Amino acid sequence: MARSTSGESVLSRIVRLYEAFDPDATSVTVSELARRADLPLATASRLVSALVEHEWLHRDSSRRVQIGVRMWELAARASPTLGLREAAMPFMEDLHAAVGQHVQLSVRQQHEVLYVERLSAPGSVRIVNRLAGRLPLHASSPGLVLLAHSSAELQETILTGPLPAFTPHTVTDPKVLRAKLSEVRRTGYAFCEGYIDEVSTAVAAPLYASRGHVVAALSVLVPKNESARTTIPAVLAAAHGISRALGNRSSERTCRRVTESPAATTYRERQQVTP
Repeated sequence: MARSTSGESVLSRIVRLYEAFDPDATSVTVSELARRADLPLATASRLVSALVEHEWLHRDSSRRVQIGVRMWELAARASPTLGLREAAMPFMEDLHAAVGQHVQLSVRQQHEVLYVERLSAPGSVRIVNRLAGRLPLHASSPGLVLLAHSSAELQETILTGPLPAFTPHTVTDPKVLRAKLSEVRRTGYAFCEGYIDEVSTAVAAPLYASRGHVVAALSVLVPKNESARTTIPAVLAAAHGISRALGNRSSERTCRRVTESPAATTYRERQQVTP
């Protein structure tokens, strides 16, 4: 593979170009892209032109550069989360109809949670994270679910590393976080009031694939008030349905225990949801 005088491959430079895009910079000039990717302007311009020709990048009428539709097409077609999203969507739609707020599907990427699907509605509570965006595992409800069911090695890495706070409610004490992870494993869900944004509460449950492996998390984001806990049974019921669709029955006992509780009955009566 061709390399620059610095020894860096063309592929490495292309990767740096793509990684220069983020949720706050989806359309940039070539010079800004070069600066973000730490590439010479001439090199960035040449690579951008080649990628535009193959529709992997796109230039708009003002000559600003965006991710190309062809790249999105290839990524969507070969996405490792495609089967997960297809299995989850019917249950996410039912859950969304019940709670009327944000419903999200997430997976773990190294030390972060990646949001791969979301259903929202006008009037939903304010949301900070974006689709295809990432948040630290310790600070989000799906992150806590995924961390609680990860390896002991990863948990220790997170517990002994920096634990930045987004609000005064974010758990940053390793001892408290360790107890929180134990609670998530015991109850089968994570309940996080104001961890990312003080106006919202997030509830998440694990999604199991074959052999009981947790592969993702389902979550809702609702206003931070006294009714937030009433969404727990619906989240667990939807997560159980998705897990069954993925070929796993291990979540059935926990789901049945919660969905048969008095709180679950009250929630179903109010929302007209049957687990």
